[in-house]
Amino acid sequence: MYKLLRSILFRFNTESVHHFSMGCLSVVCKVGFLRKLLSAQFTHKHPSLHKELFGLKFSNPVGLGAGFDKNALYLTELQALGFGFVEIGTVTPRPQAGNDMPRLFRLPQDKALINRMGFNNDGVEVIAKRLKVWKNNLPSTVEQIVIGGNIGKNKVTPNEDAWKDYEICFNALFDVVDYFVVNVSSPNTPGLRELQEKDALHKILSNLQTINQNKPKSKPLLLKIAPDLTNEQLDDIVSLALEVKLDGLVATNTTISREGLKTTSSLVASIGLGGLSGKPVQKRSTEVVAYLAKQLQGCIPIIASGGIFTGSDAKEKLAAGASLVQVWTGFVYEGPAIAKRICVELKVKSLE
Repeated sequence: MYKLLRSILFRFNTESVHHFSMGCLSVVCKVGFLRKLLSAQFTHKHPSLHKELFGLKFSNPVGLGAGFDKNALYLTELQALGFGFVEIGTVTPRPQAGNDMPRLFRLPQDKALINRMGFNNDGVEVIAKRLKVWKNNLPSTVEQIVIGGNIGKNKVTPNEDAWKDYEICFNALFDVVDYFVVNVSSPNTPGLRELQEKDALHKILSNLQTINQNKPKSKPLLLKIAPDLTNEQLDDIVSLALEVKLDGLVATNTTISREGLKTTSSLVASIGLGGLSGKPVQKRSTEVVAYLAKQLQGCIPIIASGGIFTGSDAKEKLAAGASLVQVWTGFVYEGPAIAKRICVELKVKSLE
């Protein structure tokens, strides 16, 4: 059924389809009994899927990565679709429109997307208020889904002042998210990836941890990294993560590589700059997860992201050393039942 619907939706602008689809889902979820029917259809529950990590309880290990619900508009809808956790953002201190449209492109032959969204979001104050209202209006009978806050810097903020932007977002979202992810790995904000260098990153993370530890109860702090880092750079990440006592790593973000694509080079060239996600990044993402897991030896958990479309893909990441997985591009290609399908396969595996 979704394949037929996808063939129709893929005829239209990618970003417009995203907003249209989620808008339709929101209309359905505003009707209580329809939301319950939707949840019953798309949620797969089983004790073997429960995970406890960073002191948080996840109903299942399948999450939705940052970038899908940038502004925390669709949390009720995404919970009804069976996700164990949702990462909002990337959120910046001030609202920003992001890059010029079009900025999101499908590569169906590769089961991939190229995006250069540019951290378009409503700004941290608006998003924090929206999250507070959502939490307060959640029915007492509904268990709240785990919410991660992915934070970044505004495009106009110079790198030497980036730490201030991350601090603003951290403080503003502290009471309304369950964990934080520091995003310095998006290729769509000029100069952002330079913050992955050890000295720049140390300033950002150590400052956040100082604030974090002075709170009555600290929040888990994670770092999202690019798949394009060398082993030497990954070693620096591991060293820094241990030094500042990070709670976890998210591996990986999108890639700037265009190697091995089936899509014609002329079409790829016409799209231009942006981060590539989906199946083409799967292998490298798994390699990064495996390398980090070997270096960390279980000291710090890993959330895996990159090319996860099926239960087998999720198992690959978990076998490589991840504790949780996130989908994004897979959601676009596989449809609203993706979390349920992965959970069914993971449950079967756990019972073997």
